[in-house]
Amino acid sequence: MKSWASIAIPPLASRFKIPNLNIFDSAQQARSPIAKKDRYRIYVCGITPYDATHLGHANTYIAFDLMNRYLRATGSEVLFVQNITDIDEPLLERANRDGVDWRELAASQIELFRSDMVALRILPPAHYIGAVEAIPLVIDAITLLEKSKTVYKVDDDYYFRVRSDSELGKRSHMTQSQMMEIFSQRGGDPQRVGKEDPLDALLWLAKRPDEPGWESKYGVGRPGWHIECCAIALGYLEIDPSQDTSIDIQGGGSDLIFPHHEMSASQARAMNGKRFAANYVHAGMIGLDGEKMSKSKGNLKFVSQKLKDGVDPMEIRIALMSHHYRQDHMWESTELNSAQKFLDDLRIALSRMEVAPTDGVIEEIIAALSDDIDTPRALKALQGWITKTIDGATGGKPGELSRAIDALLGIAI
Repeated sequence: MKSWASIAIPPLASRFKIPNLNIFDSAQQARSPIAKKDRYRIYVCGITPYDATHLGHANTYIAFDLMNRYLRATGSEVLFVQNITDIDEPLLERANRDGVDWRELAASQIELFRSDMVALRILPPAHYIGAVEAIPLVIDAITLLEKSKTVYKVDDDYYFRVRSDSELGKRSHMTQSQMMEIFSQRGGDPQRVGKEDPLDALLWLAKRPDEPGWESKYGVGRPGWHIECCAIALGYLEIDPSQDTSIDIQGGGSDLIFPHHEMSASQARAMNGKRFAANYVHAGMIGLDGEKMSKSKGNLKFVSQKLKDGVDPMEIRIALMSHHYRQDHMWESTELNSAQKFLDDLRIALSRMEVAPTDGVIEEIIAALSDDIDTPRALKALQGWITKTIDGATGGKPGELSRAIDALLGIAI
């Protein structure tokens, strides 16, 4: 599957030093530095394309775009991979409800997602992989799991023995009762008769009537959710056999901590014997009217609609960046008004021939981002610079600051 258009990143002047990125690891429940490497491997979970990008999605992808940009600014290469779950129950249900072919629905929403990512200036992944095109990888992954004796059948479906992973639950820090409750809410089937353990994860779903299926050694069917992602990650992130972990960052929204990231990690570990990710990083949830913004709630605010309404995509980016990426928050329409004023003031200030000194604010932005991508602090530093410029301070280089804002914050001036 094709990714979206690449984005040029302006270089930072060499006199600006880029410290190691400190990030909050959900599994460790602590903030720690990401070890300096020549190459980072990042996997971020994509959407299920039955509706395109809402503000919750945008918050997640902006967060990991900022991490991607920062790690590149250190001089390292970043191999970034993202999936898209282009076959799943919600997609089939929506297509059936609307009387359209599921493939047409997926294709239309994927194209809309791509255009949203371009508008928001999200760096494209090196590999953007759909679940359907990854089916051969999934089959290979299940074969590896069979060799580790972690696979069994229930009727014509195949399941993974989650208890084969001694670290199950240690990444999500959930009790058995919590895991059971959330598993049933997020695509699991703990009550299914015949399973060895209620939490065992589906690997291959045999074709159901009036649903699509693909030929395989495990019968006609389709992949489970968790195996899809770990198979794509291990298949495209060029795992280094000398490293203790398969990848450097597993990312997504905080609603993926369990079961998705927990179970993907368990399966990946059974496949190659390595801990899956060195760091588990999660973005907060965006809510509206006191509830999480989600398709099931019907309370989504779509990026594409905001763009149709004439909202500058940089205003959306700034509005979301005004909150820390890990912070859950309730969306307020006034946030775009504040972002619009900030963006207008920033553009006016940067258009001046004489501006306040810029080295200090660039250093402040770097320091803020190095500290768990603290965008509110970075924007506050910029606001201070704007005020000084308006008050008549001079001695800065507006072009250099503009390039730094573009490179590090992804804001086009």
